[in-house]
Amino acid sequence: MEGDTAARRIDCHNHIGVELINYLNGDFPYAQMLPALVAEGRAHGITDWIVFPMVSNLTLNLAALRAMRIESGGLEQVPYAFENRRLLCELHDLFPHLRPHVYPFAMVDPMREPLAQANALRELRAEHLFYGLKMQTTMLQSDIRALLQDGRIFLDLAREWDIPMLIHTSVYERDRWAQAADILDIVEATPEVRFCLAHSCRFDRVHLDRLAALPNAWFDCSAHRIHCCLAMQDSPHVAGAPRRFDSDYSRPERVLRDLALAYPNKLLWGSDSPYYSFASHDSGLSLFSSYAEEVVCLDALPTTVQSRIACENTLRCFGLKARR
Repeated sequence: MEGDTAARRIDCHNHIGVELINYLNGDFPYAQMLPALVAEGRAHGITDWIVFPMVSNLTLNLAALRAMRIESGGLEQVPYAFENRRLLCELHDLFPHLRPHVYPFAMVDPMREPLAQANALRELRAEHLFYGLKMQTTMLQSDIRALLQDGRIFLDLAREWDIPMLIHTSVYERDRWAQAADILDIVEATPEVRFCLAHSCRFDRVHLDRLAALPNAWFDCSAHRIHCCLAMQDSPHVAGAPRRFDSDYSRPERVLRDLALAYPNKLLWGSDSPYYSFASHDSGLSLFSSYAEEVVCLDALPTTVQSRIACENTLRCFGLKARR
C-alpha cells in the first residue's frame, strides 16, 4: 500500500460469502463473490478492498435461522473458524492475483466460545495473514460488551498483532447488542487498540463528537445512501433529530461532504457491499442503493478529500502501510 496514495481508493467495508439467515428467509442481500466485488469496484475506480465473511455462520442452527432465531447447534463448533479459513484459502488458492489489492479481516463473535475462536485465529494466522478483526453483533444477538469480559481475548490479539477492530454500530433502542455508546466505552478502555465504528455511528452527533476526541477511533460511512434514506424517514435505526448530525439528508453526497469537513481525519469511505441494499420481511425495511451510487457520493468530493477519506485515513486506522 506504500507509494502514490493519490491513485488509490480503498473500500474499507465489504462482506464475502453467503448470508444464510437472509437466504433462508427470503431477505436481501444473501451472497457476494470476491471476484465479482473486485470487478464491479474497479469499474467505478476503486483499487483496493477490505473484506470479511458474512455475519451468520455454520455454528448456528439452520432450522432456527429459517425461523429467524439465533441458536447454536449448527454444522460447526467454533464460530467463524470455517468462514474465516474459507475466505483466506479462497484468496490465496483461487485468486492469488487479487492479493495485492484485497485485505482480509477475520470475523469474530465476542460472546460465544471466545477461547476456541482465538485458538482458531492463531492457527489461521500461522498460515495466512489477515489485517483486522470484524464484528457484527446485532444479527448474532451477541453483546459487544463481552469484549470487556470473556471476549477480552480479542482485544489482546488485536494488541499483540497490532491490528484494528471494525465494529458494527447501532442506536436503535431495542438493539442491546451493538450500541455505539457501549462500543465507545470499549474504545476508551483500550487506548492501545485502533477501532473503526461502522455506519457513521448512525449519524449520532454526540457519538461522533465523542469518537473524534479519541486518538484510537475512526468511523466509516458504509451503506451511506440507505442510512440517509432512514434519516429522511425519521427511522429509529438512525439518530433522532435532536442528536442527528446536521446536514441535508435528501442529498447523500452533501451529507458525506459535511461529515468529511466536520471530521476530516476520522472518516473512512466504505460501501458495505452488498449491504448497500437491504430488504427484510421481518423489519419491513426495503432500501436499495448500488455500488455505483455509493461511489457517486465519493466522486462528488474534491480530489484531496477523496484521497483523505478513501486512502490516507484508512491507511492510518488500519495500519496497512507497513503490511504490504
